[in-house]
Amino acid sequence: MKNRIASFGPLLALCAAYCVASLVHFVHNAEFLGQYPNMPVWLSRAKVYAAWLVITAVGVVGLAVTRSRFVLAGLLLLAVYAALGFDGLGHYALAPMSAHSLMMNFTIWFEVAAAAVLLVFVLRLVFVSGREFGVARGGSWRIR
Repeated sequence: MKNRIASFGPLLALCAAYCVASLVHFVHNAEFLGQYPNMPVWLSRAKVYAAWLVITAVGVVGLAVTRSRFVLAGLLLLAVYAALGFDGLGHYALAPMSAHSLMMNFTIWFEVAAAAVLLVFVLRLVFVSGREFGVARGGSWRIR
């Protein structure tokens, strides 16, 4: 891949957008935890913030690895990072959308939408880079 990953600028922008959307949802969730319907009693404000930090670390590591020689590994980590953004839909397994406030629904769907855009972009990069490296012909994902 030219310069390891030619689309790093847009990738970084989409990661940042998803990170912000995720932060908005997690902050709202942490600060209004008692108002979210049917949340587990063991869940605390601190645990919500800790979960966001762990999820965000996956994205940071994914970006760092993508900039290294192991582009596919980094992209796969970023795909996992984006896929974690769909976990917010779990709120609707606990209570229907109508049981959530407008702001709750907004933050959930804001995170999910940003995650979906990032995931599609990352998967596109995976398939494009796979063709470029010639993996189907026995090539390597490792950049030499």
